[in-house]
Amino acid sequence: MSVVQIVPISFDRFNALADREATERIRAAKARLGNKAVLLCHHYQRADVYQHADLTGDSLKLSRLASQSDADYIVFCGVHFMAEVADILSRPEQISILPDLAAGCSMADMASLAKVERAWRELSSVMNPDEKVTPVTYINSAADLKAFCGEHGGIVCTSSNAPKILEWSFARREKVLFFPDQHLGRWSGHKMGIPLDEMAIWNPDLEMGGLTKAQIAKAKIILWHGYCSVHQMFQPAHIIKFRNQYPDGKVISHPECSFEVCRQSDAIGSTETIIRTVKDSAPDTRWLVGTELNLVERLAEEVKHEGKIVQFMAPTVCMCSTMQRIDPQHLAWTLENLADGRVVNQIKVPEHEAGLAKIALQRMLDAS
Repeated sequence: MSVVQIVPISFDRFNALADREATERIRAAKARLGNKAVLLCHHYQRADVYQHADLTGDSLKLSRLASQSDADYIVFCGVHFMAEVADILSRPEQISILPDLAAGCSMADMASLAKVERAWRELSSVMNPDEKVTPVTYINSAADLKAFCGEHGGIVCTSSNAPKILEWSFARREKVLFFPDQHLGRWSGHKMGIPLDEMAIWNPDLEMGGLTKAQIAKAKIILWHGYCSVHQMFQPAHIIKFRNQYPDGKVISHPECSFEVCRQSDAIGSTETIIRTVKDSAPDTRWLVGTELNLVERLAEEVKHEGKIVQFMAPTVCMCSTMQRIDPQHLAWTLENLADGRVVNQIKVPEHEAGLAKIALQRMLDAS
């Protein structure tokens, strides 16, 4: 678990700020800080925070770019695991900061170290997992799970390189334990030609994951029972309705969506892939996009001058609620404290844990 350093400075007076005043104070604090701080914003970040970004992108890209910057402070407007990755990959003198410590990830929370270690012990009762199973964790996971993979010959993956990482894994051992997102693991396995009946769901709340010895023996990929609450909202019926209304329209979805949604889509890809695909498409095309609302609305605005129409897949508002916690008030509080020489909400992964996690991350970078 990461160790969080909190300087006891009250947030109360910032919480009462109107958005306009908070925005003005963010700009003033950024000007005072100059290049001492770099502000990172994930694609899912809310617009009133995203507008202040120095760098935008997915979590791994942002962490790598920040580590190459001259900044002393990495202010990550994302969620907790993203700030951890930034701390792991950054230089020792750089400080990683999360403006609101409540900005977590419900999917990441579905796989804890204790539950993964229990699964590993239970698998050892029917096989030697260190010889037969490669643990693969999605980058959307806590640092201690990345460290677990580093220690047990495993690796990290992203939504864009997961199939390649599975190839790396199967070249070394016969099975994969994939956590925390079952949907990314299932779709990636499907792309490799692995039958669905050779991908078993491991429920961490049940003994032996709810599986029999025969099911474990047959499984090529053991999928953790985890998912993204945002991408769970998208349904095949949404795609069917869109195609009935717009037969020439295109559908693109994130691989965290369910298997049926992915199978009915024209294209599947990470946030960066979704943005690039829509932007590179022909003028006057229409897209149905299955990923977080803030990204979709921003993308729709950016391409509308080309006659492109970008629609959000779900009929209801569906955004990353935990990332929404980072608002202009928290960002103003963070930056003003930094400008005054006070560090708040530092995210610091323990040295031993960071070292093992970095091994798993480096394996991914080498393999992809």
